[in-house]
Amino acid sequence: MKPTIIIGGGVIGLFTAYYLNKQGVEVVIVDKSDMLDTTSTGNAGMIVPSHIIPLSAPGMIAKGISWMFSSKSPFYIHPKLDRKLLEWSWLFYRSANNSHVEKSIPYLKNISLLSKALYQEFRNEHSNAVDLEMAEKGLMMLYQTAEMEKEEVEFAHLARQQGLEAEVLNPSDIAKIEPNLEVKARGAVLFPGDAHLSPSNLYIFLKKYLKEKGVKFLPNRKVLGFEKQGGKVTSVLTEEDSLLPDKLILCGGAWSAELAKHLGFNLPMMGGKGYSFMQDNQPEIQQASILTEMKVAVSPYGQQVRFGGTMEIAGTDESININRVKGIFESINRFYPDFQAKFPEKEKIWKGLRPCSPDGVPYIGTAPGYDNVWIGTGHGMMGVSMATGTGKILADLHEGHVSPMDIKAFEVGRF
Repeated sequence: MKPTIIIGGGVIGLFTAYYLNKQGVEVVIVDKSDMLDTTSTGNAGMIVPSHIIPLSAPGMIAKGISWMFSSKSPFYIHPKLDRKLLEWSWLFYRSANNSHVEKSIPYLKNISLLSKALYQEFRNEHSNAVDLEMAEKGLMMLYQTAEMEKEEVEFAHLARQQGLEAEVLNPSDIAKIEPNLEVKARGAVLFPGDAHLSPSNLYIFLKKYLKEKGVKFLPNRKVLGFEKQGGKVTSVLTEEDSLLPDKLILCGGAWSAELAKHLGFNLPMMGGKGYSFMQDNQPEIQQASILTEMKVAVSPYGQQVRFGGTMEIAGTDESININRVKGIFESINRFYPDFQAKFPEKEKIWKGLRPCSPDGVPYIGTAPGYDNVWIGTGHGMMGVSMATGTGKILADLHEGHVSPMDIKAFEVGRF
């Protein structure tokens, strides 16, 4: 029997392999990297059912234009004459409307709630084998300006209408949550249903567990193309050899568009580059938060804390733009004036390319024109947050089972 080949060894690919392995499927994971330091290892590690608004929302166009003039802004698109970028930008513009947001909310909410439940199940099943450092203390959206307060409070009302918990906090409420240091904020919105974990601990454990369960890993293996016959992929062509799959699942992250092109269909995608770095947690920050004006994520892990952010639409360019790292760094003492921040050495700055679809909604489902190919990508900043749900959905589709939720909005060929 031929194996199922998963292209892409990030957290989406690993959880897809995890759920397929549970159903007795032979799996081979192919990745172009060494699978040591990936987009899945240095992100904020947040599991956020509260994030129900897609990136392409009303107001993002105006904000994006104003942010274009700042090298330290939280969102940036490299202005250049590039067909893929122009197509992506046009589709982003078309999607940035209230109708699209309203249609997307239930899908994004449902996959996030499914994923959180599956993470809890995963943690309980493997509690003796790995410390995920999973903290279910919620997420606090800190703001300093009246404009951002209005935006966050309005969103809190919307979240409540969708059945999610949301609490509006004043400075004294924030001080009780963060007793160890001053938090310079006008107020905050707390989403008690959110959580965060250590993405590196999760990733390292998943690889080890899957290897022990018989999943085969082929790192440093770039896919060059495919052989096809009668609506099926019959061979995966790599730099070293040809692999013969029974079924194929593409979880290639920011490089998924190139893989789709080899398969003969269009998958609009751009890499959204983000950066993060660790700091000694002194004085200790206790609450996972977003510093909303700068869109910086704060993920505390006891004696260490990770600060991360920016969305730099950069294709597949993996170079470090130090000014964007400075933007993250400068936001720390803007919100936490007592925190002992030290600018990170360049080799300790993590960077990753989030796969961004132009409408801010992932691609999950059957590849157009194929009977044995499925796609799971385009999650943007929500890769870890939606990884378990995506992996479970793909495994169920692979086995011909009914998906645990409606996935119409995630249709792969929607563009």
